[in-house]
Amino acid sequence: MAFEISLAGPPALIDPATGKFLGNLGGNQYDANSTSNPYGRYGSEYSADSVNNPYGQYGSRYSNDSPNNPYATNAPAIVAPAAPGLGMQPLPGF
Repeated sequence: MAFEISLAGPPALIDPATGKFLGNLGGNQYDANSTSNPYGRYGSEYSADSVNNPYGQYGSRYSNDSPNNPYATNAPAIVAPAAPGLGMQPLPGF
């Protein structure tokens, strides 16, 4: 008999140095915490916490904390939600 565990939500971005949450990666433009929501904290091109802000810490192509900088050493980590009670788990290979 096989068992499946339902994950509670989309993968998320986390700052690996501080553990700061940087948004969900589900692509849902209506999710307030999505990097795809152009009006939300994590998706707006004007928000300091957004990877979509080209002038911000997490969006600039020059920032060491940005996924947009190919040489960044502290780019956000992609993590997947785990089974209830286990918190967030890093995805293999990231």
